Amino acid sequence: MKSKSLKLLAATFIASGVWDTIAAIMYLFFIGDGRKIDNPAVHSFYTIFLGSFFICFAYLQFLSALNINRYIFNVGCLIIGRIFYVIQLYYFISFVEGFPSTFLMTGIIDGTFVILYLIFALKSGFGFRDLFLPNKAD
Repeated sequence: MKSKSLKLLAATFIASGVWDTIAAIMYLFFIGDGRKIDNPAVHSFYTIFLGSFFICFAYLQFLSALNINRYIFNVGCLIIGRIFYVIQLYYFISFVEGFPSTFLMTGIIDGTFVILYLIFALKSGFGFRDLFLPNKAD
């Protein structure tokens, strides 16, 4: 079960890397003022800035999936980042007038990744310490 869960965790990491690559492409080329998607209005500088971060996140996930035992701490970092993002997104959808609800699906997908990270990491035998505190190199 441990090996299967570890493979599922790595596959989830790859899938979330693909998801972040799609987000990078969207932010680099389609989202922003004067572009195909401009609601909410965002200056193109910020969309390019976000796109570059998504490329970094995707790269980190792809390479970490190749050696998940060594880079399990990256899963914890992504859990923290995705939880913050999902909470912030749902706050804006719920309480900021005029914020488009089209981002709801993004929140559902990112929330699902967080749940899958936790399930597969814990089933693989990793604990919360492994996820959120880096191991000291030998």
